[in-house]
Amino acid sequence: MEIIFHAHNAPIPTRLRRRAEVALQRLNGRVARAVDAVVRFEQDGPVKRVEIVLHTPRQRNVIALGEARYYGPALNTAIVKLGAQVRKLRRSHK
Repeated sequence: MEIIFHAHNAPIPTRLRRRAEVALQRLNGRVARAVDAVVRFEQDGPVKRVEIVLHTPRQRNVIALGEARYYGPALNTAIVKLGAQVRKLRRSHK
């Protein structure tokens, strides 16, 4: 699975990129044939946003958004939301 990072007015530390990669690789095992994922880091004043879009063939895109004061908690929120959507998607296809 290819992971694409976008930074909009935001510096992305390497450690944060690695954390996102590890979490997405873990979720990739649960999604049937995930094509790629786009991770967007945005900063708008004191609010930091992390948006994760997971593209899968023949299914709708899975989108999760996390907002917090720092990127770490925002990333965690987005990953938790994405995991919940992936679990729900798997249950509906069985």
